[in-house]
Amino acid sequence: MAGKPPTGDPVQDAPEVTAPQHAAAGLTAIGHSLRAAQRQMGVRRTALTLLRVNQKDGFDCPGCAWPEPDKRHTAEFCENGAKAVAEEATLRRITPAFFAAHSVADLAGRSGYWLGQQGRLTRPMYLAEGADHYEPVSWERAFGIIADELRALESPDEAVFYTSGRTSNEAAFLYQLFAREFGTNNLPDCSNMCHESSGSALTDTLGVGKGSVLLEDLYKADLIIVAGQNPGTNHPRMLSALEKAKRGGTRIMTVNPLPEAGLERFKNPQNARGLAGSGTPLTDLFLKIRLGGDQALFRLLNRLVLETEGAVDEGFVREHTHGYEEFAALARGADWDETLRATGLAREEILAALRMILDSERTVVCWAMGLTQHKHAVVTIKEIVNLLLLRGAIGRPGAGVCPVRGHSNVQGDRTMGIFERPALAFLDALEKEFGFAPPREHGLDVVRAIRALRDGQAKVFLAMGGNFVSATPDTDVTEAAVRRARLTVHVSTKLNRSHVITGARALILPTLGRTERDRQRGGDQFVTVEDSMGMVHASRGRLDPASPHLLSEPAIVCRLARAVLGTASTTPWERFEEDYGTIRDRIARVIPGFEDFNARVSRPGGFTLPHAPRDSRTFPTTTGKANFTAAPVEYPHVPEGRLLLQTIRSHDQYNTTIYGLDDRYRGIKNGRRVVLLHPDDARDHGLADGAYADLVSEWTDGTERRAPGFRVVHYPTARGCAAAYYPETNVLVPLDHTADQSNTPASKSVIIRLEPTERPASTT
Repeated sequence: MAGKPPTGDPVQDAPEVTAPQHAAAGLTAIGHSLRAAQRQMGVRRTALTLLRVNQKDGFDCPGCAWPEPDKRHTAEFCENGAKAVAEEATLRRITPAFFAAHSVADLAGRSGYWLGQQGRLTRPMYLAEGADHYEPVSWERAFGIIADELRALESPDEAVFYTSGRTSNEAAFLYQLFAREFGTNNLPDCSNMCHESSGSALTDTLGVGKGSVLLEDLYKADLIIVAGQNPGTNHPRMLSALEKAKRGGTRIMTVNPLPEAGLERFKNPQNARGLAGSGTPLTDLFLKIRLGGDQALFRLLNRLVLETEGAVDEGFVREHTHGYEEFAALARGADWDETLRATGLAREEILAALRMILDSERTVVCWAMGLTQHKHAVVTIKEIVNLLLLRGAIGRPGAGVCPVRGHSNVQGDRTMGIFERPALAFLDALEKEFGFAPPREHGLDVVRAIRALRDGQAKVFLAMGGNFVSATPDTDVTEAAVRRARLTVHVSTKLNRSHVITGARALILPTLGRTERDRQRGGDQFVTVEDSMGMVHASRGRLDPASPHLLSEPAIVCRLARAVLGTASTTPWERFEEDYGTIRDRIARVIPGFEDFNARVSRPGGFTLPHAPRDSRTFPTTTGKANFTAAPVEYPHVPEGRLLLQTIRSHDQYNTTIYGLDDRYRGIKNGRRVVLLHPDDARDHGLADGAYADLVSEWTDGTERRAPGFRVVHYPTARGCAAAYYPETNVLVPLDHTADQSNTPASKSVIIRLEPTERPASTT
């Protein structure tokens, strides 16, 4: 039998700390995976469920978006994937009796970890205005409440339709269709908080806001640069791909302020070397860069490439690029002293990186939030593209850009039209297919949606999945903004903090998970997802639903659309709910690359979406070529006595979902309120290992924000840098501290001071 959920909220302010590890996975990871799964699902259900994860006839892992190889292992999942599946397929249940026993105020005082451990939601729940408890409500009544509020708005733009990256292609397409038929482009999503900077940079430079490589390209690469990313925790199955590449002769360069166990050595639990041997060393060169110094590093590398005879692929530059002269003139001015100051690196380290680049004909650069969540994130990524263009490393097998996405279908949701600034061609296709005029004005992204709620300009907030309150910056401002809404609605599988920070009225609509059978009037249905490399494939759940009262996400959208739009809509919402194949037929006619969708996705493994720069070295940019860019070098300037903070995940979490209170690879157990500091920086601030301090962020307008009671951990991070987990540190990031152009919250470059304090008596 699976264990019961915790009844109390554990103290999280007294972590046990040991030395960080230097290898990831192995037998230990298998043990942690199985124990976590069995606690939630029991032995038999664990075996039946995990063996279907990421299989061609199974369901897509609800964790990260890393692609699956064509030939799949029987156990095609990682430790965090097993935890994600276990949390969804858990035998724990939240019934109306739970909400009767716990007021909203009581639940708001609990930790996110405790809330998530209570189990699956089983009934639609309604919080009436002025009430202090959620109560069960029928689906019909729930849709009626939403319809009444939406129809009472003075403008459709007073509604916000948020989307999480776990939403399927079919549900995402219906959701944006409903929002636009209602009359708004207010479709913020989790991309706004993660890879929006990547999309902005790649669209401007290459014409496609996605990565240009497939999994096979990693195996063909001479060099893989992993910058601002921690695969061992955030995308563990990537380590298998890096191991395979390494054994084929690929060299790996890691650029990161923190050493990460998975990139040091990988003990692959799928083979004997990983289980019984020492594993595979992955990183050939580790550049322990100062936070925010990446643009300066790549700018200097570009200068050095320009100065090296024969290093520039002149034929590619001449035939396929635009803006070379302006870029080259600026790059030749890159300054060694400024670069060393910005990066904290030694001259010899940068020259070693240059030698690896010059020795590589086929280079792939991978990155994640460590690059995208800075004020100068977009120009940083553009500088990486400049390097690849110089070397002709776009549209060549074994070379290209590889932004590694987080949520399992975050890229697919954007492909389906979840975007507040849709292309006119997409809107034209919607109008032609469905016979209504979609709104043309740009809508609200995440940051602008919070402002609109704060200022009373948005009054209804609907979320298709996710944990909006915990995922967003400026916690106090965000929570106050959400509380100003007239109605908040969350389509969810489990309880999280966003359900207890509510508008005047609130609804929780429980939905099927990826693991569960989706049976509609037209028979058993499947959905599709797009991975981080543009592969589209089917996902089929097999478990019985957690409750007979659950609806699928497509069914929820279809019924809501019928309730709100009524007979004025000619869209066949009822037919879409019955048969998801009819949704895919419409997607095929609206979105390029999905032609003959139903037939192609029925093939095992699915199909690859077209990518012009990769497939034909053509670039759908404004110039018709790949664009070099030229921008001044930027990096954070930190006052004396201050540090630069980055927010990170622990190994026991995925985004805002907390699986447990340990961060095994970093040597932290039973706690989350920790701040990682270089021992010399800690001593300079008078902080011994084990001391406690408040984190105080400082801003140019004179304001400060405080996160109290963090245990100091001496850690081998870059000098002048600090790291701490989110969402606990989201309170330190102002709403307006965002990346230029992309408007992504800049959570990786926060100037802080440390104020010593007493060990807290209790922190949740």
